[in-house]
Amino acid sequence: MTRAPARPSSTRWPRRPGAWLRRRGCSLAVGLGDNLYLDGPESADDDEFQTKFEQPNAGIDVPWLMILGNHDVSGLVPGGGDGPARGDYEVAYHDSSQRWYMPDRYYSVPLPDGSPNPVVEFFALDSNPVASFLPQLDPRYTWDGPYMREQRAWLDAKLAESRASWKIVLAHHPYINNGPYGNAGAYNGVTADDYASGKHLKELYEEIVLGRADLIMSGHDHCSQILAPVRGTQQIVCGASSQTESGQSNVTNDFHWQDFAHRGFMTLSITESAITVDAYLVESADPATATAVLAHSHTVRR
Repeated sequence: MTRAPARPSSTRWPRRPGAWLRRRGCSLAVGLGDNLYLDGPESADDDEFQTKFEQPNAGIDVPWLMILGNHDVSGLVPGGGDGPARGDYEVAYHDSSQRWYMPDRYYSVPLPDGSPNPVVEFFALDSNPVASFLPQLDPRYTWDGPYMREQRAWLDAKLAESRASWKIVLAHHPYINNGPYGNAGAYNGVTADDYASGKHLKELYEEIVLGRADLIMSGHDHCSQILAPVRGTQQIVCGASSQTESGQSNVTNDFHWQDFAHRGFMTLSITESAITVDAYLVESADPATATAVLAHSHTVRR
C-alpha cells in the first residue's frame, strides 16, 4: 500500500504561525516528546522551558498535550531514557504555563470536555520505562515495576470505558516505523534486551492498543510517516519538527506516505465520522524564507 507523495499546494510559513493556525481552526497542539532536547530539564523552572518551548512557539496559544520522550528523562547520557526524575519537572511545569498541558506522566483528555460521548479522546503515555536505551535503575520504573503495571492497567481500563468516537494513543516511541530505529521489539536491530529492544512496549501495543485505538501517534525518529493500519489501528510518526534523518532503515512496513529528508509537521481535522491528516513539509529552516508545503492528505473514515 505504498503511494507516492502528492504536493498539491504551498504557502509561505508565516512569521506568526498562531494566526495561520487560527485561520485553519486549530484549537489544540500535540507534542510527541523530546520536548527539551538534548537532555531534559534540571528543575521545574529550568530556563529551557522558555528557550525551547515558550519562545519558539510564541503565538500558538492553544493547549499543548505534552508527553515524555527519552531525551526528557536523560540519565547517564543524553537521551538514555533512564532518568525518570526529570519527567517530574515537566509535570510540575504544567502549573506554570498557560499552554504546556502535562498534568501527570500519563493521562487522558476527552473532547469536548464533559461530553458523555466525546468526539475524540487522547491517551497520553510515558513509554520510556519499556523503551529506554539504558536500563532503569530505579525499581519503580523498571519495565515490569509498579509504575508500568499501574500505567498498563490504567490504559486498559480507560480504553475500555471510553465512549469517544475516535481514540488516539500518544506515545514517544513508535509501534511500527520505517525510520532508522525500526519497529518496537527490534529497535536498532536489538531483540533480546528488556529495554533497548522495546519488546515490552510492543507487547503493550499488541495486547492493549491494537484494535481498540484508531491511531497511535509517536515521534522518536526524526521523520514523517503515515503508515497503514495494523488490526485497525493506524500508526503516524511525526518527529521532524526540528531535525531530519539521514536515511531510511531496512524495515518496510506498508505506508500511505513518508518523508525522511525534510522538516515537517502534521495537522488533524477531526469530526465524528472522519479524521483527515494533512502532512506539511517545511522547505527551509529559516523562518523568514520557510515555505510549508502540503505534501500529502489522508482521511480515515468510519
